[in-house]
Parts: sequence; structure tokens; C-alpha cells
Amino acid sequence: MNRYIRLWNTVKYLKATQIYFRLYYAIRAKIRKMSGFQYTFSKNSKANSLILCDSIPSMQSYQDGVFEFLNLKHTFDAIDWNYPHYGKLWTYNLTYFEYLNQKNLDSKRGIELIYDFMHHMPYVKDGLEPFPISLRGVNWIKFLIANNIREQKINDNLYAQYTILVDKLEYHLLGNHLLENGFSLLFGAYYFQDELLYSHAKSILIAELDEQILEDGAHFELSPMYHQLMLFRLLDCVNLVMHNEWKERELLAFLNDKASIMLGWLQAISYQDGSIPCVNDSSIGIAPSTIELLEYASRLNVKRRDIFLSASGYRKIEHEHYECLVDIGAIGASYIPGHAHADTFNFELRIDQKPFIVDTGTSTYEIGHVRNSERSTKSHNTVEIFAQNSSDVWAGFRVAERAEVLKSEESERSIQATHNGYKKFGIVHTRTFEFEEKKIIIKDTLNKPSEAKAYIHFHPDIDEAFIQKYIKVHDVSFEMSHYEYALGFNKRAMAKCLEIDFREHLMVEILL
Repeated sequence: MNRYIRLWNTVKYLKATQIYFRLYYAIRAKIRKMSGFQYTFSKNSKANSLILCDSIPSMQSYQDGVFEFLNLKHTFDAIDWNYPHYGKLWTYNLTYFEYLNQKNLDSKRGIELIYDFMHHMPYVKDGLEPFPISLRGVNWIKFLIANNIREQKINDNLYAQYTILVDKLEYHLLGNHLLENGFSLLFGAYYFQDELLYSHAKSILIAELDEQILEDGAHFELSPMYHQLMLFRLLDCVNLVMHNEWKERELLAFLNDKASIMLGWLQAISYQDGSIPCVNDSSIGIAPSTIELLEYASRLNVKRRDIFLSASGYRKIEHEHYECLVDIGAIGASYIPGHAHADTFNFELRIDQKPFIVDTGTSTYEIGHVRNSERSTKSHNTVEIFAQNSSDVWAGFRVAERAEVLKSEESERSIQATHNGYKKFGIVHTRTFEFEEKKIIIKDTLNKPSEAKAYIHFHPDIDEAFIQKYIKVHDVSFEMSHYEYALGFNKRAMAKCLEIDFREHLMVEILL
């Protein structure tokens, strides 16, 4: 019975659009299977010359026959485009073709890789899902333009892929998936001057950018990494529309405006060295950096808008010697929370631009113990009660019952907020941050005595002597433990964690 309650508490947040398209695609797939339906992989096309200024080069992921994604390498005798042994995300990356746009790839080798994929397309599985088609379309077009390649077979195959994408738009998921569909359709529309592709692109981009970009400029899934990825794609679209006259640049002002406020949020959330907080599903080495994105925007003359962190739920307090990021926001987005963690009232702290207290990060999307652990409350710098998560994260990308922030109060020197993530126990948790020039005081209060534990996770470079120097715990027992800090996907390092047991009240001082 609990399984069905959890399922209901998950699906009740879905939009009607998601439910309709899940049912529609499932029924259609069964009908097509019975009828023997198959996609065609070539469609007569007429590609057009486009102008693009320099974008951000892709990270190096292919060299001398070796593919490396997510910190995992593999060399093929013959490329298996369905390679399953490193998980679906690795296979996705193989079929994104981002390596076409890395700095040192020979264009002839790039063409060979494209033809190899085309040859095997009838047998490709994950790579023909709409998300990898979307990314691959943009990467192929950027590569073909940059190298002045005119190959009719490639263009006909790519045009057919866009037909498949239009047939499988990700309205059943929404969120960043549908937005990626829209970005790619815009590239396809311009490359082939196709009215149908443009109509879909325009509809998706206007609706989804208005929906997904919050008032303070954050992408609504509240992952700084995904924010960087969405902003990169948006800037590529600004580049496309700005430098090509088709459709009289009618989307340029709209895209510019969204890019401007997204730049503002990224600047506000990033630390002084340009790195991002690795909160929710964020990791190192996946997205273009803040510095690269700001430089790209400057080349496109996109002006960053100054913003205050608000709707995203994040707050960043800066003093001469420290930067502290605090999360007092809701699970986001309500109907697509797959990249959210059970981390309400989590925080990070940097001292003199060096990481001290950190989010444990994300090292995998594969369902299992590591994924469950990295999304759990105990893997964040907040309070766990009765050894339960504050939000019910499950199955890799699902969230059932979730913490709601009931109220919050803020001043120049303090932040206080209350959440009800433990309402099934009749408990609400209030956390107060008090910020001074040389001290941060964190107070946790529960409305009744409970078995509670606060966690503070430290960067791997931090030793116990340093912790004892800076952390003061008042009147309760605590112990030092260890955890695995995510250095990137599939790459972890041992680090120290402070576990503090308390019943009703807790005060921790961080001396700076």
C-alpha cells in the first residue's frame, strides 16, 4: 500500500500535458509495433549557408580513437553506438556528438564519425530518443557550418532526424528536455529554412522560456549546472538569429532578454572564482564555465542584467573573508523535480575563496545506493529527523512528498525559515542563519523533541584540526565521520563530515 501512496504523491504534481502525452506515446508505440512502422533515415533536403560567430568549444572527449565521457574512457575497434556498460548517460554522450566541436578534431575524422553513426542508425536505440537527437542536431549543424561542409547524404539524414524529433517532442517530460527540443528545432529550421520546424521551435521557446526562467533569472530546476547548459544553448540561439536574416530576426529581442536575466542569476550564484555551487544535480566538468559563458555573451553583445536572488530560493551572503550560499527554496520544478535533492536549508561556505563546507555533489545518475545517498538529506548540510529524508526522493529521478517552506524572514544580517518536510511526525524545522563579519551562527529549532541529526560536510582538503579551529558546537554530542565527495561524475574522494545529535535546539558557530 505504501508503494501506491508514494506513487500518488509523485504523480499528483504532474501536468495534464505530461499525463496525456505519456499515455498517447505509449498507446501509439504499441499500435506502431503491431503495424511494423519504421522511421526513414533520409529525407530530401535543401540546406542553407549560415553565419555563426565563435561559440564555446566543446570539452575534449575524443582523441586518437578514445572516447571519454563522465570520467570513463573506452576505445572501440568498431563503434558500438548502443554501448551499455557505463550506463545510459554515457551512451547518450556518445551520440550527442559534442566532440565534433572540440578544438583539435580533424574535420575529416568528424565526417567519418557522422557517416559511421548514419550507417548504424537502424540499430541505434538510446541515440534515437528525442533528447540526444536534439543535442546531436545542434552539434552537427555547428560542425558543418564551421568547416564549410556540404554533404547531401548528411543533410538528408539530419533532416530525417528532425522529422523524428517533431514526431517525439518531449511534452511527456517538459522541463529542460522540451527546451532542448526547442533550441534544436530552431537550428534545424534555420539550416533547412523549414516553416514547420520553425513553428514548433517558436512555440516551444516562447512558452517554455517564459515558464522555466524564474523572476530572478534562475532556470526553474534549480541546478546551477543545468542553468549553465540552458544558458549556453540559449546563447547559441542568439548567435544563430543575430547573424542570419531569415524570419527577420523576430525572436532576437525575446532571446536576448532571457539570456540577459539568466546571465544575471549565474553571476549572482557563482563564487568569486567563477565556480558554481554543486547543489541539486550539479557536477564539475559537464557544462561551460561561468567565465566562458560571460565571455561568449560579451562576444554577442548580450548585456548581463543585475538581479537579486529571490524566486529561486537561493541566497548568497558575502563578507570580506567568506561567501555563504543558503537554500531556503522549494523543490523545483514541482512537476519535473528529477534533479532535486532532499536538501531543504542546505548551505555551502567558502573562506578566502576556498571551499570549506560543501554540498556533497553528484557523481552518478544510475539508480542505486550512490544515487540515493547523494540525493538524501544526510548528504547535505541540514537536519535529518528520525533518519528520514525531508523530501521523499526515490527511483533516481522521482520525488513524492516534499518539504514546503512555510515562512521565511530576512534582514541584512540574518535569514530564518521554517519547513514542514517532517509533517508526518508532526514536526516543523526552523533554521536561522546570523551573519557577522567574523562569525556565522546557525540555530536549529524543532517544535517538539525528536531524534534529530545535523550534518556538516567538509571539502576533502579540510583536515580535522582546521575543523576544530573554525567550528564550535554548543551543549550537544557530536562525532566526526567520513563521506564520499563528488569530484565529478564517477569520481569521488573521501572527506570529513560532522554529525551532531540533538533533540530540540541546536546552535553551531562558525568562527571566521
